[in-house]
Amino acid sequence: MKKLLFQLDTDIHPAVFDTVVGYDGGADQVIGHGGLTPETVGALVEGCIFTRAPKDKKNTAIFVGGSDLGDGQKLFKAVQKMFFADFRVSVMLDSNGSNTTAAAGVAKMGTSGSLTGKRAVILAGTGPVGQRAAVMLANEGAEVSLTSRQMPRAVAACEAMQDRFSVQLTPVEANTNDARGLAIENAQIVFATGAAGAQLLNTHHWANNPHIEIMADANATPPLGIEGTEMMDKGAHRNGKIMWGAIGFGTLKLALHRACIARMFESNDLLLDAEEIYATAKAMA
Repeated sequence: MKKLLFQLDTDIHPAVFDTVVGYDGGADQVIGHGGLTPETVGALVEGCIFTRAPKDKKNTAIFVGGSDLGDGQKLFKAVQKMFFADFRVSVMLDSNGSNTTAAAGVAKMGTSGSLTGKRAVILAGTGPVGQRAAVMLANEGAEVSLTSRQMPRAVAACEAMQDRFSVQLTPVEANTNDARGLAIENAQIVFATGAAGAQLLNTHHWANNPHIEIMADANATPPLGIEGTEMMDKGAHRNGKIMWGAIGFGTLKLALHRACIARMFESNDLLLDAEEIYATAKAMA
């Protein structure tokens, strides 16, 4: 029986990246549907849960993606509302690579030192990766702040993650490199999760900071988010800090994505969101 992965995307065009990894993760066929909302996804989910016998339902799985994490969360929840009894299939949420990228970055930082009790700052953290990284660090026992160029956006992101995961996050307004330099002044952990090609810190903002222990940068497009680092950094030591670059932990991100796809075809009742995907990343790191 063929393993079918239904790629339900909130954007008009389902992401090619997710389609490719779906195949690499073991799906025999990936069927993409774009432009979906909670109001329009019902018939597609019914097609997934009513078509195969209970013992065969594990061969059907759903991947929820798209560029907007908020929309993805709503779609993920709407899919689950259609399930009842054994009429369900495994589902994974990874809007814009949010869970897999954040999980890989935080898991790799965790191999470089303890995260518990540390002060962590997520730079430009209102995007999908930043929000999920904040949750994962908070669940590891870190004291997490999340920065944005605009305070209302920082507040909204923190409140959204608090509502979903019951974690306490601190919003910080930082609209310049100098302001972000001040935001990390007392941090031990720094994770830059800004847009591609957006530089968030200059070298002098972090190189001589005596508190910083571990830094990671999710940006692989020059200029990098943290000047003075390299995208290939894999636990590299720079100015007394341990560095992880986007490609440095990106190998784990891809392996994690593939592994999660494979897991969904092992049973019909997996729900893979931040907690579950992060736990898998830690086991693989």
